[in-house]
Amino acid sequence: MIRIAAALLAIAAGMSQAQVPPPQVQQSGGEAHLSRGVQLMQEQLFEAAAREFEQALALNAAAPKVHFEFAVCLMSLGRDDEARRQFEQVRKLTGESRYVTYYLGRLDLLSNDYTSAIKRLGSVAEDPPFPDTAFHLGLAYISSGDVDAGTKCLERAAKLLPRDYRVHYRLARAYSSAGREQEAGREYGLYSQLRDEHKNTEKDVRECTSALETEPLATAREVCHRIYDPNDADKLTLLGQLFGDAHAFAEALDPLKRAVQLDPNSFEAWHNLGVSYFRLSRYEEARPPLEKAVALRPEFYGSVVLLGATLYMLGEDEAALPVLEHAHRLNPADTQTATVLEKLRTRKKE
Repeated sequence: MIRIAAALLAIAAGMSQAQVPPPQVQQSGGEAHLSRGVQLMQEQLFEAAAREFEQALALNAAAPKVHFEFAVCLMSLGRDDEARRQFEQVRKLTGESRYVTYYLGRLDLLSNDYTSAIKRLGSVAEDPPFPDTAFHLGLAYISSGDVDAGTKCLERAAKLLPRDYRVHYRLARAYSSAGREQEAGREYGLYSQLRDEHKNTEKDVRECTSALETEPLATAREVCHRIYDPNDADKLTLLGQLFGDAHAFAEALDPLKRAVQLDPNSFEAWHNLGVSYFRLSRYEEARPPLEKAVALRPEFYGSVVLLGATLYMLGEDEAALPVLEHAHRLNPADTQTATVLEKLRTRKKE
């Protein structure tokens, strides 16, 4: 038992906040390539991710999840025609999906097919798959010449994404074109303010990172808390990641707990919160955020393997075993997970 615990803790010790297996690791099996691709996308390494998805499809061409992730990856690379083919393949395999409809609507917008973009994005606007659905729908309406409808959509987007300076810029232009100069001035002001805050955040991140590397934690804490905004989930998640990357896991808890309150569907916030609790050996508290992270991204190896480790550390071998088996399928090259699995299977037979 001590050896198994040590191996699990070694796995956790090797985890970064958004862990990616080293590029030289060779994985086999469709699930492993899918997991690798998802993790590479998390790091915005889209070219490498695309190669993993291609290998996954070569092994299982009928996997809708792979087609979907590959399509999103291709969009990020600007390979829009290829992305459309992948999304259409998902539709053939699974039927209609508001997520696929959203992305096809965005592709219509990029190809200047505004009528189709309006139809598609409008069909999912009442139950939007992503918060920026109204923003893209507004752009489609305005590009088609319907400024009134576009303005209403952008006003809705500004309520859903109050800190997105792109929304305020587009809304300001819409108000201006309609002769609503006072409202346009207000939106241009918000755009400038938020854009400047974005630039300041980048500066604060650099200074926080430097302080965590070179200064005592008490000093670094003061520098890093310039990023703290109790009403901005993205900034809070970023701050938690910075603390976590510096192994200041106790410091990461407060911003990450606030982040998941503000954005309950943020995979990054839930994952990093679970990592922080785990690294502090607070396994009971690590379990719920890791379960949420796995529910949001079941192909992300880092969350899956830590959930398995957490369940084991809680003494729940039966629950840990299938989770770690899933983790092993996602990354067969991880010998530590394989070793733990073998020991757990042996203990189960005893």
